[in-house]
Amino acid sequence: MVTVDMLRDVVDPDIRVGVTTTDPFAEVASDIRKRVADGHHGGLGFTYRDPDTSTDPRISFPWAQSIVVVAVPYLIDGDGVDSEVRRVARFASGDRYERVRETLDSMAAVFEHAGDRWEAVFDDDRLVDRAVAVRAGIAWSGKSTMALTPGHGPWFLIGSIVTETPIDPTPPMVRGCGTCTACIPACPTGAIIAPGVLDASRCLAAVLQRPGPIPVDLREAVGVRIYGCDECLVACPPGDRALESVSSGETSPDAAEILAMSDEEIDRMAGHWYVPKRSMRFIRRNALVALGNISDAAAAPLLAGYLGHPDSLLRLHAAWALGMLGTSDARATLAVAAAGETDAEVLATITSALTARSMSGLKTPENDGVSVYAEAERDDPGEHPEGSQHV
Repeated sequence: MVTVDMLRDVVDPDIRVGVTTTDPFAEVASDIRKRVADGHHGGLGFTYRDPDTSTDPRISFPWAQSIVVVAVPYLIDGDGVDSEVRRVARFASGDRYERVRETLDSMAAVFEHAGDRWEAVFDDDRLVDRAVAVRAGIAWSGKSTMALTPGHGPWFLIGSIVTETPIDPTPPMVRGCGTCTACIPACPTGAIIAPGVLDASRCLAAVLQRPGPIPVDLREAVGVRIYGCDECLVACPPGDRALESVSSGETSPDAAEILAMSDEEIDRMAGHWYVPKRSMRFIRRNALVALGNISDAAAAPLLAGYLGHPDSLLRLHAAWALGMLGTSDARATLAVAAAGETDAEVLATITSALTARSMSGLKTPENDGVSVYAEAERDDPGEHPEGSQHV
């Protein structure tokens, strides 16, 4: 008979292991439906797409009796607190799920030896993994909506093994955030609208994963970010000790470097990220906004090149970025482009860029009503790769 102690013996000591049943997460299902009804899901799929399935493990795993869940810390040297905003969120800088896979493999060997059926699950639409971790007692639910664990705060990834083996559940953690609200004002866009309530339509981690244009009123808040956002995690006091235990120094490429890459090079860099339809145009889109926010006149030639790109989505964001530069050369480039532009949304963006250095908060066709990109840019209904867990 497999026990939780047997499983703890085969994983690293800094990894928390808990067990829960396959009973439905009825309260989570109700919360998801309310978020969707209120528009706070931000158009994301993932567990929002089918809450009946994601909150009831018995639907996807009718043979299972237990869920073993692990909290795997992922910070490494280079992840410490930086003086500047990071371009790529820490969990997405390199394949941080490798340790999750290794941990689940170690535990799976125990079930194999016992002759029991099992399935490893992580970052999977079929399971609301944060709720699983909380009910199994390896974490508590933070006001940021992140799951938090002692000693590491939000700096961990979740993996599970669903098994037919009956294992005694571990009790939920008697712990919470108390009066702390540090994460709420730390959010660059005010996306944490109440303790434990996230408006994903404003969460930058979600915004940078969605297809279509980045909303105008959020572009300056993107800053230099290319993928993900760590601000609410950095602000979380339970994670301070973990952050202080590693050195700082981001090595991710900057926006200009990414925009100079081929699609194949970007895909290799972002192979473990969630990218809609695996189209690197969305990473380029993010990089164009980041480059505009740097406001470096030296970026003008690169942005001008993208203003002539055959992809209208990229022309639109290049036009916005050139408008952010506000130089006479940038304005001249925009004026020339306006004369030959045939796409209505791009032309509206160029016009706005020519009349104001910052378009933040201005109404343009891409955020007024249904975008012409809407049909082509619906959220990819397929399975997502590792990397959406921090949304």
